[in-house]
Amino acid sequence: MPAPLSPEEIEHLARRRAGAKMGWYIHASVYLLVNLALFAMSDFGFGHRHWQRFPLFGWGIGLALHGISVFMLGKGSAFRERLVERERERLRREQERR
Repeated sequence: MPAPLSPEEIEHLARRRAGAKMGWYIHASVYLLVNLALFAMSDFGFGHRHWQRFPLFGWGIGLALHGISVFMLGKGSAFRERLVERERERLRREQERR
């Protein structure tokens, strides 16, 4: 079991996590605004070839990966902590066998 965190460590970790989440929310907002503008430009003057789908999907993949890294794989996330605990237990069992 990991050692308890000091109040300073808790503050640092909380600020770091909040900053990462805020970064994703800003990224998602910009994605939404830019893609709405691209769709508007496509429908009102730049042809009807649906070219706006390419940046939508490409950037969407990047946004999804950013979200995974922040919400699932970031330090202290529940998913990551479960993986770390499983790995820790596996290593303990291997060491006991030796």
